[in-house]
Amino acid sequence: MKKGIIATLVFMLMFALVGCGSSTEKTATTEKKITVVTDAAFAPFEYMNKGEIVGFDVDLLKAVMKEAGLAYELKNMGWDPLFAAIQGKTADMAVSGITINDDRKQTYDFSIPYFESTHMILVKKGSSIKSAKDLQGKVVGVQNGTTGQEAVEKILGKENPNIKKFENTVVAIMDLLNGGVEAVVTDNAVANEYVKNNPDAKIVAFEDPEHFESEFYGFMFPKGSELKQKVDEALKKVIKDGTYAEIYKKWFGTEPNVESLQQQQ
Repeated sequence: MKKGIIATLVFMLMFALVGCGSSTEKTATTEKKITVVTDAAFAPFEYMNKGEIVGFDVDLLKAVMKEAGLAYELKNMGWDPLFAAIQGKTADMAVSGITINDDRKQTYDFSIPYFESTHMILVKKGSSIKSAKDLQGKVVGVQNGTTGQEAVEKILGKENPNIKKFENTVVAIMDLLNGGVEAVVTDNAVANEYVKNNPDAKIVAFEDPEHFESEFYGFMFPKGSELKQKVDEALKKVIKDGTYAEIYKKWFGTEPNVESLQQQQ
């Protein structure tokens, strides 16, 4: 009888240990952090403020990941390196005002669109440049590897030496202020943000719908990522329940065109 009791206790202990092992493994899997990379030099979408990455994209990412129930870590990596990190699968996801286009779709997967954008031209006040066609014969600054660069290449020619490529838009605008370029082409929200926050710089920004079409930003993933479906579902809910509109108004001061976004889903 005593031998039988001991055997029973040993069996119960083994069963309990097996149960503990399964629970630990499940918890570790659940708490795995998603690595998200960005280029924090694209205000108001993402930029550094007192050592922290802040911006519209950062707040939207937080809301979407909360809705999806995913833990994550956001890392500032720079524009070109973030593409390499996603392609090489050393990061799980990227957010950085990244335009969805057919060329990038060949290498990466994208979420449903979360922001509609177009390009604007930044020039010094008094400039003779009044439209995209006026960029011909001028030295124009762009951020390397962006759709802004592609838009200027369509006007000036792909190998035109007058297209000056920069690591980020901030450096391009600094070169405009110093007379290194005569114009900078970048996304409308970024251009408007710079003009609003730097009235003494005597820089103006304008659109040219004839030459610059609308485009949409999306979260970017490695090809075949299982994250895409979860993020898409969470993003749809955040847009539908009004969370997206609250974040949009916080950063841009106006109501978003939610209907336009939903038509792209």
